[in-house]
Amino acid sequence: MAANTMVLKKVGIILRKGSEESKTIAVELTDWFAARAIDTLIDEVRPDLDLLVILGGDGTLLHVADQASQYAIPVVGINLGNLGFLTEVAKDDRYPALDAILKGAFTIEKRMMLKARLVGRGGTTDWQYALNDVVISKGNLDSLLQLSTWADHDYITTYRADGLIFSTPTGATAYNLSAGGPIVHPSLHSILVTPICPFMLDSRPVLLAAQTTLTSKLIAQHNTTVKVIVDGRICWDMQGDHTLEVMASDRTLQLIASPKKGYFEILRNKLGWGGVTRGQGHNA
Repeated sequence: MAANTMVLKKVGIILRKGSEESKTIAVELTDWFAARAIDTLIDEVRPDLDLLVILGGDGTLLHVADQASQYAIPVVGINLGNLGFLTEVAKDDRYPALDAILKGAFTIEKRMMLKARLVGRGGTTDWQYALNDVVISKGNLDSLLQLSTWADHDYITTYRADGLIFSTPTGATAYNLSAGGPIVHPSLHSILVTPICPFMLDSRPVLLAAQTTLTSKLIAQHNTTVKVIVDGRICWDMQGDHTLEVMASDRTLQLIASPKKGYFEILRNKLGWGGVTRGQGHNA
């Protein structure tokens, strides 16, 4: 993390879908920015934007993470519900946080992203990009999947599970966490491989270097078709003649961190961790 300066001429405001509150706040923000000679756009992501303001939760931010990373637009998340891991700024702190950005009193975290594609006899898909995770999911199938998986050219295992999660450190606190995977600090560059409800209890999550290329092939029975989901978007149907490739992307998401909340404070609040309060711990 490093301090930054930013000249704002045009700002995009992204609304939570179906939220009247986000529409109301967007109108207020539009007036606030206009008073400072800054233009705004609602629900558009364009390369000429200097900043994206997300009004919603982590899901709203994930919806635009691909485009924001493509155009290298810094993003600040204003949370309108429960505290988010990505949308860190509380809605009551929105104006102090935005004023701090205008004054250069902010930091940017460059969050690692993944890219994935499906390779098969019918060709190779375009890359899709994920801030959180790429998931192979069995959906409504009754039987467990068999997913033969490699790290570069090194065979890991054939997972027998309901699916498989390839996660960034940012995504470690998303689906990976609910599937029993570890929390990984977002400053680390690594890829997590976590089976979903594996048949064998000794089939554990694996943490790999970010330079690793991961491939997974479905051992299909009776024309089995499963889903590949990228940051919550169903991207492809995967069958036995397909291979999924996942690796770190050259893109990063430029996430503006809350000036008031640290990473572990967010973890404590979001996950309900106990423990001493700030200033009462070790060497206080």
